[in-house]
Amino acid sequence: MSLQELDNLPGVTAQPDSATAKFVFNHTMLRVKNIEKSLDFYTRVLGFSLVEKRDFPDAQFSLYFLALVQRNEIPSDDAKRNEWMKSIPGILELTHNHGTENDADFAYHNGNGEPRGFGHICVSVPDIVAACARFEALGVDFQKRLSDGRMKSLAFIKDPDEYWVEIIQPTPL
Repeated sequence: MSLQELDNLPGVTAQPDSATAKFVFNHTMLRVKNIEKSLDFYTRVLGFSLVEKRDFPDAQFSLYFLALVQRNEIPSDDAKRNEWMKSIPGILELTHNHGTENDADFAYHNGNGEPRGFGHICVSVPDIVAACARFEALGVDFQKRLSDGRMKSLAFIKDPDEYWVEIIQPTPL
């Protein structure tokens, strides 16, 4: 579909209001049961860097902000890091409610069981075949491998809470 055809879909405003020109889609939040497992998955498996942690002991939860950036890109000054973090796109906020990791029966709804709701997040990689081979070697759970189904150019892996992470590459396979 061309950009002109997209602009003509019902409900689409072809020209966004100039007041929104500097808006940034900043972050998505996922609730996680076991923060250690989730941090390991998002940092070691997917390459995110932990940018900031905020604790709320009275409310018994902590927030962890991650980004797909190199550690040397993150400002070391707290105030500058906070401002920087709020100005870039693609932050992942993991919310850990203290104690959930100790309840064997506790699980968050990942949005893909009934009733369906939230679907997935997506990470773009330069070489999807190499990335999927690495995920396989690391023992990552797959929802959909490249060889599964009709869409052979994308894969889905699952994080420790079984949230789906779509894996794509910008160029054709």
